[in-house]
Amino acid sequence: MLSCKQATELMSQEQDRPLRLGERIGLRLHAWICSSCANYRRQMDVLRSACRRFGGGGTP
Repeated sequence: MLSCKQATELMSQEQDRPLRLGERIGLRLHAWICSSCANYRRQMDVLRSACRRFGGGGTP
């Protein structure tokens, strides 16, 4: 089982590279159990989406 620190590190790495299957499964399991990390992941998704919209890095 991942710790919160490991989970947040993987969430950050996920922005730069595709995660391996084992990493994705571990991250999903952790986020399913840990509401704080699930919330952190949602916040990262919102920030990434906002940066793409305002930075011209993709479609809305």
